[in-house]
Amino acid sequence: MGMTMTQKILAAHAGLEKVEAGQLIEANLDLVLGNDVTTPVAINEFEKINVKDVFDKSKVAIVPDHFTPNKDIKTAQLCKMVREFANEKEIENYFEVGQMGIEHGLIPEKGLVVPGDVAIGADSHTCTYGALGAFSTGIGSTDMAAGMATGKCWFKVPSAIKFVLTGKPTKWVSGKDIILHIIGMIGVDGALYKSMEFVGDGIQHLSMDDRFTIANMAIEAGGKNGIFIVDDKTLDYVKEHSTKEYTIYTPDEDAVYDEVYEIDLSTIRPTVAFPHLPDNTRTIDEVRDIKIDQVVIGSCTNGRLDDLRVAAKIFKGRKVAKGVRVIVFPVTQKTYLQALREGLIEIFIEAGIVVSTPTCGPCLGGHMGILADGERAVATTNRNFVGRMGHPGSEVYLASPAVAAASALTGKITNPEDIM
Repeated sequence: MGMTMTQKILAAHAGLEKVEAGQLIEANLDLVLGNDVTTPVAINEFEKINVKDVFDKSKVAIVPDHFTPNKDIKTAQLCKMVREFANEKEIENYFEVGQMGIEHGLIPEKGLVVPGDVAIGADSHTCTYGALGAFSTGIGSTDMAAGMATGKCWFKVPSAIKFVLTGKPTKWVSGKDIILHIIGMIGVDGALYKSMEFVGDGIQHLSMDDRFTIANMAIEAGGKNGIFIVDDKTLDYVKEHSTKEYTIYTPDEDAVYDEVYEIDLSTIRPTVAFPHLPDNTRTIDEVRDIKIDQVVIGSCTNGRLDDLRVAAKIFKGRKVAKGVRVIVFPVTQKTYLQALREGLIEIFIEAGIVVSTPTCGPCLGGHMGILADGERAVATTNRNFVGRMGHPGSEVYLASPAVAAASALTGKITNPEDIM
């Protein structure tokens, strides 16, 4: 039996010719990642290991992004702890406020992950980097500590689900709609501890930003990781952002998959996930008159340049509906600057929108966009659990930047086709 993309990467990093689903291995790591919430716990555990330095100063990355700029004294203390640790250990890839971004937008942008890498991060959406043909997955803070100390991590080799993407998405359908469609189809536990592997000629019609979005939300289907086959678009992105050596892994023809799904992208409609799970999905055609109070466009899922451009196209020359608050969060400082140069920020502000520094902010109910009891938000974020964005009595509807922008203009969940 052959191996999947993920299995080949893990085998290579474990120094083995072959691995099988369910096998326990110890793999070498190319990147260990943490943020301002998870790294303080990892630091405490690291100190218990009683080692002086991290295994490789260039292969550890720490990004304060969840509660930064610091929202209160407690978070300021946590960030101070992280900052002092990074300075003491001379960690090369520590990104302070002003140089940072939301971690899962920043890491690819900085070229720290390339095809064939194994990356772990103390954040569940570390699976984002599978868009580059890497194995990347979220882990706990204790594993982060061990990874920083040893450069290794134990894994149970995952089995896989194959998604064969064909066709071309229609105008207002993006990566967000595709992954919401998939999660709605298989459920939030449909890929539990499995590798979600994306292949097929439909991939050529997906931008890298679309692929990052899809890989980012693999965890919302329970996946261990999401991974895309590498093509010319991938390599163009890698060559633009990185000088690291990379290795391309393709699945064997006789690779074993638990399930195979064929998805014609041309048939997917703009999709919305209703409260309170990402698999509670409906197409935009099934949405009725749902009034909203807030719109959030941003996060590690949908704050990239393509996302901002689509939103700006809809907002241009228009005003946000009365009674609706809209917040835009560019994913990184570089993205923010490019949006500024292209005039996107001006469009947002003239439409009556608040534009924030890159931060996870409201996505996790952190700051800068908390919902009150009974309020509803349309968000381009990745989770809509009870209380995710604030009060347990609030509601979050997950959608693409296009649907979010259209909804902001009407004050209710709206199909962009209806106003453009």
